[in-house]
Amino acid sequence: MEELLVYALLLDENIITEEEYNQRLNERFLDNSEDEHLLHLIWETDITNARIYIKTHIDDNAFDNKRFGRNLMNKLSVYYQNCPDIKRFANQMYRLWQNLPEVLQDKEPFFTLCYADDFLSWGDEAQTRNIYEKMLNYYKD
Repeated sequence: MEELLVYALLLDENIITEEEYNQRLNERFLDNSEDEHLLHLIWETDITNARIYIKTHIDDNAFDNKRFGRNLMNKLSVYYQNCPDIKRFANQMYRLWQNLPEVLQDKEPFFTLCYADDFLSWGDEAQTRNIYEKMLNYYKD
């Protein structure tokens, strides 16, 4: 469910499309058609209901922060490279941070989403980019 939570959060910010979500859901379902959560999501036709289902069915005891983080940073890296407006990116990242499960908000690299844009208010785009790039590379060896 970690990967699908990434997709649900990115859908909320229009960083990925509904088609990308559906494609990944279909791939996951084909790999594991016995999973009750995937089965429910395959049958769910309303994307808003699907996102709510994903967010409310996360098992905190089994949640893999690293897997979630790697998936999130991989998707955000692609978006960052293709987003020409750092202010827009920063606004989306702050809203993304607000939508993260509370248990992740104060952990790195996720906490970076909360403050990385502070330097933009002083016109320091370079520092903001430096912080985001460090965050995006957090899981790389």
